[in-house]
Amino acid sequence: MARISGIDLPKNKRGEIGLTYIFGIGRSTAQHILTACGIDWSKKVSEWNDDELNKIRKFITEDLTVEGELRSERQLNIKRLMDIGCYRGLRHRKGLPVRGQRTRTNSRTRKGKRKTVAGKKKVTK
Repeated sequence: MARISGIDLPKNKRGEIGLTYIFGIGRSTAQHILTACGIDWSKKVSEWNDDELNKIRKFITEDLTVEGELRSERQLNIKRLMDIGCYRGLRHRKGLPVRGQRTRTNSRTRKGKRKTVAGKKKVTK
């Protein structure tokens, strides 16, 4: 079982795909890691020997910010924006889209379930 940064990597997947299970590592970063460690991208995780696994582990701990450390860093960045009261911070605080998307129709992911507001009743004579 390959365990890196507290994550169990799937044995039956190729190396470049298996590494993406770690938060903060995508395809291109995984390819960079494997190239730097001298491991073939298409080699399955189960085929890695202890030496290769230790090389990957060492590279990730020394050169990359992943998992819990990365999550806390992102949260601190968002908190900083909210504290200084910039536009992006206000959007985070209100739970609205931050990067300029339209909100009249879409953005249900950020806003949550619809809160229906009743229309005004017409006065009859």
